[in-house]
This record gives sequence, C-alpha cells and structure tokens, in this order.
Amino acid sequence: QVQLVESGGGLVQAGGSLRLSCAASRVTLSFYSMGWFRQAPGKEREFVATISRSGSTTDYVDSVKGRFTISRDNANNTVYLQMNSLKPEDTAVYYCAARFPARATYDYWGQGTQVTVSS
Repeated sequence: QVQLVESGGGLVQAGGSLRLSCAASRVTLSFYSMGWFRQAPGKEREFVATISRSGSTTDYVDSVKGRFTISRDNANNTVYLQMNSLKPEDTAVYYCAARFPARATYDYWGQGTQVTVSS
C-alpha cells in the first residue's frame, strides 16, 4: 500500500513562512510527477503546484507564484512545498499527490496537513 504522509503544517501569522514535506513509503517517488493541492473550508480542492519526475519542470497556480516553491529529493523519497509571504487566503488543508507522467489523474494522495494563516 503506497503511503504519502504530509507534515509541516501549522498556525502562522500573515507574512510568515512554512515548509511542508511529503514523505513516501512503499513507492519510488522518482517514477512519479508530484503535486500539491489545497482545500479551504467550503471550497473545492484546488491545484497549487506540480513538479516533474526529475524536478526540472515546475508549475504553480497564479495565486502562489513568486511565494511558493515546490521541490523534491528523490534520494529521500520526499517532496517539499516552501511557502513564503503567507496570506490568510492560503489557509487550507494541503495535500500531496503522485501521478504517473502518462496519466492525467493523480494515483495516490496523502491525508493532508492543516495550514492556518492569521491576519
């Protein structure tokens, strides 16, 4: 059973930073493109960022460009999301997910980690 476990969430003031981690077990993450998603209360889950298998290509939703950075350490089977200049509207549960590059949908999801940004 593939497991993705997020950590690093918490409560932070606006303007602050957090670094989320997504650790994988029973899977070799280098085979997968990885993504971060978030879901705020009462809202649909939305895409935040993605990174290619090698880490050479990344993409972000417009609202986080210039503030968030996705990265990966394939040797340690971990993906990160560095979040700077956090805003109250970034408050959400953040999920990491893994996708075979040839597929359009994500195959595996973590359980999520709560990020709360106070104003």
